[in-house]
Amino acid sequence: MSRRSLDVICPVFREAAGIASFHERLARVLNSLTDCECRVIYVIDPSGDGSEAVLAGIGAQDSRVDVVVMSRRFGHQACLVAGLDLSRGDAAVMLDSDLQHPPELILELVQAWEAGADIVQTVRVDTTETGVLKRTTSRLFYRLFRKMGSLDIPVGAADFRLLARPVIDVFRETLREQNPFLRGLVQWVGFNVRYVAFTPETRRHGTSSYRPMVLLGLALNGWCSFSKTPLRICVIAGIGLALLAGVITFVQITAYVFGHSNVPGWLSLIIPPAFFGGLQLVFLGVIGEYVGLIFDEVKQRPRYIIQHHSRGGQPADTTEGRAPL
Repeated sequence: MSRRSLDVICPVFREAAGIASFHERLARVLNSLTDCECRVIYVIDPSGDGSEAVLAGIGAQDSRVDVVVMSRRFGHQACLVAGLDLSRGDAAVMLDSDLQHPPELILELVQAWEAGADIVQTVRVDTTETGVLKRTTSRLFYRLFRKMGSLDIPVGAADFRLLARPVIDVFRETLREQNPFLRGLVQWVGFNVRYVAFTPETRRHGTSSYRPMVLLGLALNGWCSFSKTPLRICVIAGIGLALLAGVITFVQITAYVFGHSNVPGWLSLIIPPAFFGGLQLVFLGVIGEYVGLIFDEVKQRPRYIIQHHSRGGQPADTTEGRAPL
């Protein structure tokens, strides 16, 4: 019987200070998988901090390492998609390279895969070290997502998971969205899913690239990609506000007729236009999010562009094993 093969996909952005420590721990884990042929695919979102040079040195010493460099910054999700497109193993593990996703957990993911799971999804268990605001907003996002859409994503689902070959092929050949929300898509495809809880480690080097506005954009992309509820909320709110405007108009006319209007006209001239004008802008923004997603899809631009690809320190074919962009 031939050995199973496992690819480990690691997006990299501003990790020059800690990537060597990460690879050292990852290599120890992969060395213990004696019954698997392992390969590590580092996908670099260019940042100019020296990550590429550090990984080039690691690749020259470890023949299992592929280093893929994007032509510009395409984002975390695009790096994961690129890694899946280049994966040719029987399974692929995705994890961040900042050591908040402990590499040692890969052993448990592989065991679940060998026991029959097609998807092994990790679920983050936040500790008190995680800020209250981050814990609260994360829980709120997942709860809103479950109420607004048809997917039941566990609270704390992370981009740390194992996908078996059949699932990888679905992403390579069928799910070619321009703005993929992988946490939702992984749940949407079905298959046999197992969940593994983990406690994130403290980030030792650098700072997270997930700024508040980036997280907000990711949340909006997830909601709009999997639910029409925001549009329906706008419709219901529009009907409700129209009824409210009618009531306010009736009240003002009644007050005027009976002489109870202290400053005639000020309410009708100032408050309603400001209130309804602001709501119209909110509704247009919601519609704009959906139109923007459609706009990205119809352009059919590549989801990413690879500048160069090396394997074991030597140039590799950038199109090898890659699905259509």
